[in-house]
Amino acid sequence: MIRASRSRLRLLVFSAVILTALIAWAFHHVLVAVRFAEVTPGHFATAYAAAFLMLAWQVSLYVVDRPRRTTPRQQVQLDKLRVAVPIPAYNEDPDLLRACLASLLNQTRMPQIIYVVDDGSKNPGAYTAVKGWFMQAAKEAGVHGIWRRKENEGKRHAQGMVFKHLFRQADLFLTTDSDAIFAPNAIEELLKPLVDPRVQSVAGIVVAENARKNFLTRFTDLLYVTSQLVDRASMSVMGSVLVNSGPIAVYRAELIWDNLHGYLNETFMGRRVTFSDDSLLTLYAKQRGRTVQQSSAYVFSAMPENISHHLRQFLRWMRGSTIRSIWRFRYLPLTSYAYWMHFMRWFQVVLTTAVFVGVFVVVPVRTGYFSPWLLLVPVLVGYAQSLRYLTFTRSDETVWSQLWTFTLAPVAMLWSFTVLRAVRLYAMATCAKTGWGTRQKGVEVTISKVIEDAVPV
Repeated sequence: MIRASRSRLRLLVFSAVILTALIAWAFHHVLVAVRFAEVTPGHFATAYAAAFLMLAWQVSLYVVDRPRRTTPRQQVQLDKLRVAVPIPAYNEDPDLLRACLASLLNQTRMPQIIYVVDDGSKNPGAYTAVKGWFMQAAKEAGVHGIWRRKENEGKRHAQGMVFKHLFRQADLFLTTDSDAIFAPNAIEELLKPLVDPRVQSVAGIVVAENARKNFLTRFTDLLYVTSQLVDRASMSVMGSVLVNSGPIAVYRAELIWDNLHGYLNETFMGRRVTFSDDSLLTLYAKQRGRTVQQSSAYVFSAMPENISHHLRQFLRWMRGSTIRSIWRFRYLPLTSYAYWMHFMRWFQVVLTTAVFVGVFVVVPVRTGYFSPWLLLVPVLVGYAQSLRYLTFTRSDETVWSQLWTFTLAPVAMLWSFTVLRAVRLYAMATCAKTGWGTRQKGVEVTISKVIEDAVPV
């Protein structure tokens, strides 16, 4: 089980103060280095000042983010809501799928319906044993278990089959992936913000179940968890989360039914869009009310274990992000906080790209001078933001292992600032390619020892 911990907050606040001072000190030396290189520092300083103002605003929000709590009376109302969990499975490792289902049947707050859709997997016989076990286990747990197989049409249509079948039978839909492993109290925690009738969707926190598998999974876990605890948490405080994570998010059923046709038939430049389903559902939710994150609801998810899978996954995400950005500019109200923060994020992307090219390419080429101080600011900023990674503990990981991951913040920052930035630019240029792009030939990630130990299957 993953459990949130606030016991380290004082230490983290002290560390943040120290890192802030170091960032200011390093920035001073960067300006000195720029002057020494006979480059006018005015525009550079302005760009960095703008970036730091945006960072300061973001920090002021996420530090006040807290999980929603409920009173006994509110909890009774939440317990009356009927929760359905669609689980599309396509070429999934059978052991991972079984672990996913076992985690859902071991919740402190049980769902009413779990609906597995085998979306045309190439080897359906691999699931025979899992299906037999699940149907019996669900019955014993008092959960309505359903298992269906259909021709492959993609994740959205597999979910759509469930949405249509359960029309008016569910109050909430909990979306997840077939390799997601829920912490025992994940559903209970995830539902709590829904006591506010304005809240239309709630995102949980996704962490890599195979984070210790290799160097790649370790620093990508740091990168993605930090993003959720920093960027998404700051948006959550304003009720303006723009992207829920597919492995753990809950939506009010009415908004899905009202937008089902658009969800199943989205096109971009005349082509059917098969990815970015979670961000589209979040956009629908944001149009109806508040979208938030519950930072006490956790799920394990298998992350790519090789560079090829990692880059293909990120490419798919960024193509979807580009398409979704266009829809947000088109459909979010101009007066909304979400619209303007989305605008500022794009401004930040352009700004940081320009600063990166100017400082790390143009200045060295023009002057033949490069100062190592230029690298210190992004490294310190990376460590400052990654402090949030230390605010929760995993029962399957030691403190020393978590600290080792934290030391990789410069690697994660550099990887994001260079390789992933290049992939993002390529994704923007090729966003019309709307195919899925992963798991077309079979299983890409298998169950790890972490899950074998953490979830009784």
